[in-house]
Amino acid sequence: MNLLKKIIALALLLSPFLASATEYNQLQQAQSTLTFGYKQMGVPMEGKFGQFAAQLSFDPAKLAGARAHIDVALASIDTGSQDANESIAGKLWFNTRLYPLGSFVSTGIKALGGNRYQITGKLTLKGQTREVSAPVTFKTDGNQGSFDGSFNIKRLDYGIGIGEWTDLDTVADDVQIRFHFTVLAAPASPLSNPLPRKKP
Repeated sequence: MNLLKKIIALALLLSPFLASATEYNQLQQAQSTLTFGYKQMGVPMEGKFGQFAAQLSFDPAKLAGARAHIDVALASIDTGSQDANESIAGKLWFNTRLYPLGSFVSTGIKALGGNRYQITGKLTLKGQTREVSAPVTFKTDGNQGSFDGSFNIKRLDYGIGIGEWTDLDTVADDVQIRFHFTVLAAPASPLSNPLPRKKP
């Protein structure tokens, strides 16, 4: 066996181990989006959050060690109306002065085949925590990866939109959360730190 054949054979033997060393752990917020959709008076509406941060660790070959902790600055909401943004930050909606952050902490992830996964975790909004689950598509391009997925929540489960806003004919209970997260792979510890939490 000549030297070239030996190198090829060694590469084939090591390829599973080399592949498993790829950990995607650095969120690129500028290339990522966190949006939501709902209905107001039966009309579909859209919005987004401008500030979020994450601690991530995802290796497709080592799902047991995968984890995600995402913090969202709720006051960074953008509904397309400044008046609506200020209203939603108030006590009847997010009450951001008392609950400035929303958070998601993963509890598990499983492969669905191909590049599709199912992630489960705890979503906390306005002091209320519920389990959520989302199908996720993961794609790679060199050392860059992207997660795309969505899940639905009931806003009243989290006390979002109380008082007069509990009228579901005005604002529907169902809200769809959609995310596109661009991440980079690196062997170092995650560089994306959670947003600072309010001191007690």
